[in-house]
Order: sequence, then C-alpha cells, then structure tokens
Amino acid sequence: MECWTCRSNSGEKRISPGPAIFEGVYWLVEHAYPVKIIGWIVIVLKRHAEALHELTTEEFAELAQIQARLIALLHEELQCEKEYVSCYAEMEHFRHIHFHVFAKPSDLSDELKGGNSFALLKVQPEEAVAPGVIMAFCQLLKDKFAYTPQI
Repeated sequence: MECWTCRSNSGEKRISPGPAIFEGVYWLVEHAYPVKIIGWIVIVLKRHAEALHELTTEEFAELAQIQARLIALLHEELQCEKEYVSCYAEMEHFRHIHFHVFAKPSDLSDELKGGNSFALLKVQPEEAVAPGVIMAFCQLLKDKFAYTPQI
C-alpha cells in the first residue's frame, strides 16, 4: 500500500500547504490539511513505522520534547482551553506513525469534543481554512519553536 505520509515527508507530494514547523532528528511537525480549524498539528515520524512498539527510546525522547514545546506554543498563540493528543495510524495510506495535536478552543461545540473532533479533518476544500492562513500560522510557529534537542 502506498504511504502518503512518506510521500509528504520526501517532499514528493506534501500534505500541508505550510512549511514544516519543525524538523528534528526523528520527527517532523506539520499543520494538518485540509482542516476546518487552525491549530491541528501533526507530528510525523521521519522513517516509516506503523506501530508504536517499533519506536526507539531516542524517538520517544525527542517526541516528548517536541510535544512539550508544541503544546506550550499552541496554548500561547491560540489561548486554547486544552490540547488533545492522539495516535491511531490506521487509515488507508496513513498507517505511518504520526501524532495529532489539536488545540481545542473553549467554544468548540459539544458534538465536536473528544474523538468527534476528527470531523474537523473530514472537510471539503471550500470548508477548509485557507492555505494562506495555514502557511502564515506554520511560519509563526516555526519562528517561535526555537527547539534544541536535549537527546
């Protein structure tokens, strides 16, 4: 099965219209697209793996550092009520390990809370946040990320 995440990681066919927010040793940080709301970030393993038990201790260590910095930035920039983090990697073409980090706004409707928030990713292009808005937000986060690996 073709891996669309590997294609995006290589630059062959990027998923996000914005620049990578951060590139670590093991992980890339991108904004999901298309999406109905700003602040849905994806942390993607640079190598292909399909299960969490395949990750190395070093990959987990860098992931924790990235999540900590990213969540602080999302809260600072979007004043979100809380942040959701999930990893399923089960959809066709997207079995590659990746973590969703969603900045949940305080005014999110009840029907979109929790796992139902994934409906925000199932949008038609005309419902999605404009690519230019995603690009600007990615650049803002990229400029502020200032992450130095401690591994």
